[in-house]
Amino acid sequence: MKKEAASRTAQYMALFRAMETARPFEERLFTDPDAISFLDGGLKFGTKLSSFSPVRKVLERYIHSRVPGAYTSGIARTKYIDDLLKRSIDNGVQRVIILGAGFDTRALRLDFMKGIQVIEIDHPNTARLKMDTLKATNGSLPVHVKYYQIDFNVQSLDSLAEEHGLDFSIPTTIIWEGVTNYLNADAINSTFRFIERFVKGSHVIFTYVDQLILDDPKAFYGGEKLLHDVDAIEERWTYGMHPADVVKFLKNFQLTLLEDLGAADYRKRYIPQRPEQGYEFYRVVMAIRD
Repeated sequence: MKKEAASRTAQYMALFRAMETARPFEERLFTDPDAISFLDGGLKFGTKLSSFSPVRKVLERYIHSRVPGAYTSGIARTKYIDDLLKRSIDNGVQRVIILGAGFDTRALRLDFMKGIQVIEIDHPNTARLKMDTLKATNGSLPVHVKYYQIDFNVQSLDSLAEEHGLDFSIPTTIIWEGVTNYLNADAINSTFRFIERFVKGSHVIFTYVDQLILDDPKAFYGGEKLLHDVDAIEERWTYGMHPADVVKFLKNFQLTLLEDLGAADYRKRYIPQRPEQGYEFYRVVMAIRD
């Protein structure tokens, strides 16, 4: 994956959230007023125009033609993770850590997060851009959020935790969205060993792609085109999991599966009136530390 790929991916997800925010209030899944701030000029202009229904439909069709299912999958996944996060906090979680935070704005847009300590961990380039953008847009950074920067090529999560004196005894939810498919098994296992260090009752919410998309792209609508496109821009997907193996995998790290849904499931749950094919291989898991 290119060094700048994380910020590009973050901007695309911000675009989807900004377009959702531009929909009429009664139709949108959530409101994210900060998302548009992370977009470059062309995407920002298009998002503003998307408040007009005919323009929005054209933009949505264009996105779907380029990456089938990515838009509706991304929007429904955002809402699904929001709800999973709320459930974990209702169950006693006192802190949220977001790995590879990108332009995630949950700490700002979700009312139930206002009294929760949040730690965002990301590459220095993306983290600095995010902080500069939030300060320019809002005048200051949120007081309940800490921004930790890490270059995984030279530092581990464990060393970062030691540097900042991270307390593993606080019940925590770790969000790890949109990252695992770019890594290798060693990096995945290392991160889950870090997650295993947290106290019982902590949660992890993470995404992964079905291994079948890597083994047989034709098995999914738009799969061949997608993998061809990510290869072409040097953002190759390198890691997947078989859904049937997830329970056993989590057990290796003292985690118990609570939910594991694919895009078809969370689209049906949140936007049944906006049916779309594509991205069915993209899955969300929530597990609890036991």
